[in-house]
Amino acid sequence: MLKRILPPAGSFIFRCTLPPVLYYFYAMKNVFLAAMLPLALLSCKAKEKKEDKKFISVLSLIRKQVAHIDTSLYSIMKLVYIDSNRTDTTYIPREQFADAARDFLDIPDLADPKVAARFKEEPMIMDQTIGRVIITYTPVDPGREECKSQQLLATPVIGEETRVNNIIITREVSNRDSFLHRQMLWQMDRSFQVTTVSQKVGKPETTTTFKVTWNEEN
Repeated sequence: MLKRILPPAGSFIFRCTLPPVLYYFYAMKNVFLAAMLPLALLSCKAKEKKEDKKFISVLSLIRKQVAHIDTSLYSIMKLVYIDSNRTDTTYIPREQFADAARDFLDIPDLADPKVAARFKEEPMIMDQTIGRVIITYTPVDPGREECKSQQLLATPVIGEETRVNNIIITREVSNRDSFLHRQMLWQMDRSFQVTTVSQKVGKPETTTTFKVTWNEEN
C-alpha cells in the first residue's frame, strides 16, 4: 500500500487536500499556540518575581552588633549554667567576643537569594501584650535544615524605622546516637544567651546555658 503524502502545510494544495473541517481545526490550533506563547512567558516572569524574596538579614544585624562591641570599652562577662546551677563566671576580652557568639554568626544568611529560597516568612504577628511585632522565618523543608527558625521581635516607632529588640534562633541536630536542641536569644545592645538541651542514648538529658552580657545594666 502506498502512503499518502500530504503537501506542505499552508500551501494551496494542502488547503484543497484537507476537508474544510480538518483544515479549520488545524488553522485554529496554530492561532491558539501563537496566542498562548506570550501568556506562558508572562507566567514564567511572574513566577520568577514571586520567588524573589526580600527577607531581613538576621545575620547582618548580629554582625553589626559584634563589630560595635569589638570597638567598645564594655566589660564583657560570661556566665555558664548546667541544669540551672551556675558553674562558672568569667570576663572575656573583646577579641574573644566573636568566638563566643559563633553559634549566631554561622546561621543561614537570608539576604542570600539561594538561602532565602529555602525559607518562608510566616504571617506577621502583633503582640499587644508586649508591644512587639514578631517576624518569623522558617524552612520550607524543616527536615533538611538545622536552623528551624529565625525570629525578630521589634518595636514599631511612628516616623522612624522599626527597632529590633530581640532575635531568637532555634536549631536542632539529631542522629542515631544523640539529639541536640539549641535555643538562642540575642537582646540587642545588651546580651545574648544559648541554651542547649542534649541527650545521648542511655543517658539523661542535660541542659546547659551560657550567657554573655556587656551592657545589661542599661
